[in-house]
Amino acid sequence: MVSSTEATPPVQAQSSSFRWIQLAMGIVCMAMIANLQYGWTLFVDPIDAKYHWGRTAIQLAFTIFVVTETWLVPVEAWFVDKYGPRVVIMFGGVMISLAWILNSYADSLTLLYAAAVIGGIGAGAVYGTCVGNALKWFPDRRGLAAGATAAGFGAGAALTVVPIASMIASSGYQSAFFTFGIGQGLIVFVLAIFLRPPTKAVPARKKQLNLPQTKIDYTPPQVLRTPIFWIMYLVFVMVASGGLMTAAQIAPIAHDFKIANEPVTLAGFQMAALTFAISLDRIFDGFGRPVFGWISDTIGREHTMFIAFGTAALMLLTLSTYGHYPLVFVLATAVYFGVFGEIYSLFPATSGDTFGSKYATTNNGMLYTAKGTASLLVPLASLVSAKYGWQAVFVIGVGLNATAALMALFVIKPLRRAFILGKEAATTEPAAQDVRTA
Repeated sequence: MVSSTEATPPVQAQSSSFRWIQLAMGIVCMAMIANLQYGWTLFVDPIDAKYHWGRTAIQLAFTIFVVTETWLVPVEAWFVDKYGPRVVIMFGGVMISLAWILNSYADSLTLLYAAAVIGGIGAGAVYGTCVGNALKWFPDRRGLAAGATAAGFGAGAALTVVPIASMIASSGYQSAFFTFGIGQGLIVFVLAIFLRPPTKAVPARKKQLNLPQTKIDYTPPQVLRTPIFWIMYLVFVMVASGGLMTAAQIAPIAHDFKIANEPVTLAGFQMAALTFAISLDRIFDGFGRPVFGWISDTIGREHTMFIAFGTAALMLLTLSTYGHYPLVFVLATAVYFGVFGEIYSLFPATSGDTFGSKYATTNNGMLYTAKGTASLLVPLASLVSAKYGWQAVFVIGVGLNATAALMALFVIKPLRRAFILGKEAATTEPAAQDVRTA
């Protein structure tokens, strides 16, 4: 446990325009790995049509990818703390290219799963490093910085959904894997050359009553021994499971509802319902992450969680009842992803507020493994839907999100405040006694 109560010299040029450049480059890197998760749904049915492996077997590759991406982030974060972000993100760029090149040649489930492992390692290296670097550069705007960085991952696929779908239709899914794999990895590799951490700690703004921030930097082992970390972990899993299931299964859901190719006209644009939904989902997801991050900087993390999780439950309930209507499907999924993506801005910001900035990359990486835990439920969604229909899957998601909303307000909020204030009081009391003794 390291106290950070001493004043830190202000960082001038490094913390003004330069930190925004660092943030922007991190966002672009995140956008380049977005398709590995959010573009995957476009490949599921074409792969199944070619090899007839079945959706459940193919979606296991998605679970392997997410588990590998998230559970190895703490290890990759250790390399970031030791060697800096540049070499880790370069490594990530090479790995994501290799993963999709392998996918283009995969003629067995074994090779498909191997590519998922490689892609997960690469995506995790980029994701964990970029979010951790943003938290270090912006301790005064953690919600906004984490949200903007995560927005690159959430919205990055929006620009490439139509090109990838078109290439799959015209040239086959193998060509799409190969071409986009090389392009995405190359961009990440080049940008990594210019990424670096702050050379001095950037001072955080004065604490606000609705935004408690610790003055203590907790080491990862100390964080793992705190009950508040595991409660946050549980809530993360509850919310992430529904979003990952929907992201991975949105194409199969649309096909089972028989609306995938139904034309939908909205705001002067007309597209097939599935393509429209995926494009709009990515836009809303990306937009929601910085917006909710900014809101949480203003009204507090837990209040923002309650609003977002409650809205997500409502949208899943709408999908369970009216999702077979193309327009409702497009709009409900868009709003759902708009509030779902905020977990990737709120939880990193909450982690930084609760456990400090010094070990923010590793501590947030440990919390981010909750996404991997949640991904284990994705294949189960296929099994539940096959037996009970997608309505049952959505209803389960409603229950998880509603419970998470209540836990954010009535469990996380009081426990987190008590943890921060209690630890700070325990730290300052000996110092006060020393002063009186002197």
